[in-house]
Amino acid sequence: MVTTQSDPMLRGDPYAADCPTRRILDRIGDRWTVLIVGVLGEGDARFSELRRRVCGVSQKMLTQTLRGLERDGLVRRTVHPEVPVRVEYALTEAGRTLLGPLRALQEWSIEHLSDVSAAQKAYDGAE
Repeated sequence: MVTTQSDPMLRGDPYAADCPTRRILDRIGDRWTVLIVGVLGEGDARFSELRRRVCGVSQKMLTQTLRGLERDGLVRRTVHPEVPVRVEYALTEAGRTLLGPLRALQEWSIEHLSDVSAAQKAYDGAE
């Protein structure tokens, strides 16, 4: 059975192939999502600022990721009617709830970088 937070009788199962929770996990587990949410956790940002801060993201991937995050209710896009038009992105309340878990993953990756690097070198050398 698939759940929504507003209906306690429904329950998601990310291990079921057809469960929508898999799509949510795909979204929040995406590397660009992790980095974009991290930047937006520091405050609202324009597209150009996000692109500058998230090194390596292409314009296309940034656009796709922001649209997906907006569709999922994690990011709010605000268009300011100015000349030229100014567009800002911000985390929604739901998006802010991701900051803790995503920061924990970022901290884990920093803390275990040398262990993972050593394991990769050992594995690659054993081939």
